[in-house]
Amino acid sequence: MGGAYANYVVGVLSIVYVFNFIDRNIISILAQDIKADLGLTDSQLGFLYGTAFAVFYAVFGIPLGRLADVWVRKNLIAIGLAFWSLMTALSGLARSFAALGAYRIGVGVGESSATPAAFSMLGDWFPPRLRATALALYSSGVYVGAGLGILLGGWVVDGWNELYPQNPPLGLAGWHIAFFVVGLPGLLMAFWVWSLREPLRGMSEGLPEAAPHPHPFREFAAELTAVLPPLTVFSLARRGGASAAAINLAMAAGLVVVSAGLIELLGDPEQWVALAIGVYSAASWIQGLRLRDRAAFEMIFRSRAMLLLCTGYASFAFVTYGFSFWAPSFFELVHGKSKSEIGTMLGLGAALGGLIGVNLGGWLSDRMKQHLRNARLWVGCIALALTLPAGLGLLLTQNLALAYVLFFVFSVVSPLWLGSAASAVNELVMPRMRALASAFYLLLVTFIGLALGPYTMGSISDTLHTAGAGEGEALRSAMLASFAIFLPAAALLALATRYLPSEEANRLARARSAGESV
Repeated sequence: MGGAYANYVVGVLSIVYVFNFIDRNIISILAQDIKADLGLTDSQLGFLYGTAFAVFYAVFGIPLGRLADVWVRKNLIAIGLAFWSLMTALSGLARSFAALGAYRIGVGVGESSATPAAFSMLGDWFPPRLRATALALYSSGVYVGAGLGILLGGWVVDGWNELYPQNPPLGLAGWHIAFFVVGLPGLLMAFWVWSLREPLRGMSEGLPEAAPHPHPFREFAAELTAVLPPLTVFSLARRGGASAAAINLAMAAGLVVVSAGLIELLGDPEQWVALAIGVYSAASWIQGLRLRDRAAFEMIFRSRAMLLLCTGYASFAFVTYGFSFWAPSFFELVHGKSKSEIGTMLGLGAALGGLIGVNLGGWLSDRMKQHLRNARLWVGCIALALTLPAGLGLLLTQNLALAYVLFFVFSVVSPLWLGSAASAVNELVMPRMRALASAFYLLLVTFIGLALGPYTMGSISDTLHTAGAGEGEALRSAMLASFAIFLPAAALLALATRYLPSEEANRLARARSAGESV
């Protein structure tokens, strides 16, 4: 495995991930215009960027991850790309918070198809010794796409507003046009992805799949009913009887009580209702997976290393997702710069810095792995140690040029962990479980990082602004407060070092003991 065609595949899939994050992240540079046009709060902006997208991205990522384990992965990625690109373009027609929220949900559903399938596909194109590098190259699309989204959004909005300062055609504001510009090209890209060759599952590790799954969409439907309320209850009752259904209903009731309490305490009902739905769906899936696929359940959820490293890296993502969304607003409100300047400086900084950082992290992880059994975790600790001073300096300096430089440094060091995390998840499970394990990893990253990071910063900012702080200072303080999560993140990664080497070395034995035929 590996070679020229494998490199071509990772290149094409990296472009898909660029499209993924352009469409996901463009809303960050548009935030203040959307806020003014639709009369939104910072909490609602955080919800639109984070929770509305994240919950449905995570929930649908589970059945689509299962489909990736049993169907043609490149076809799944192509269909998902076409769907989320259409939803992004339709966001340019939104005239209300509810409409924009509905389109963001659609983007989340479509984008959930890509990464579990791509992780699995690349795991079969590249052997273990090259895997972190390949996955890091793919993951670089996060930062290239995020940077291009900011860059394009800033240029389009300022260009459109300069061209039509009053009475734009059809009442379309610059932010509407920006959604059209970035959404429509993905429809063409989907045909390119469809043309890729599908690798033989498991070949890179000498464990080739005996035959394609005979009923892939039956498996998808079973997984979908396991996460989609209220079908979850019926699915569990059919497989586990009345006791399983009763446990599930009790869990649902508990989440209703908790979400009602959070709404009473903090407001923002859309945030807590959506998050409760997502947590319920995820918990139902885990409950059902134990009944449907005991071996996969044991390999994922009985692995202490898996649970610790996934939670630790997801906590890191709380900060990185929050910064990804709020950085353009921070420079606009605190430093008073135009969208086109911010888009250029932050877009290029995020794209170039992220590209360097994520690939450097993957290369470093693979090199260190040759000598250190816990290399996948130590790279994450290095990233934490370097990200903290870069982020604090960025927020606290009054010098604009230095702030831009520190943003670039932040963009280099904060993604060092991405390739390591994806590789560690892959290396703890059997080949047929890779996409499913990746879906669980992305679920945690999405819930903790994307659903809570941007929203929490926005909520703190709203609270401080209501108390009398200026908009810029309120946002600065909210972003500073987010770094408190680095302490538990570091502790989780350090604790994972106790378990990762043995669980990785004993993977086949763990699989056999869980009932897997190896």
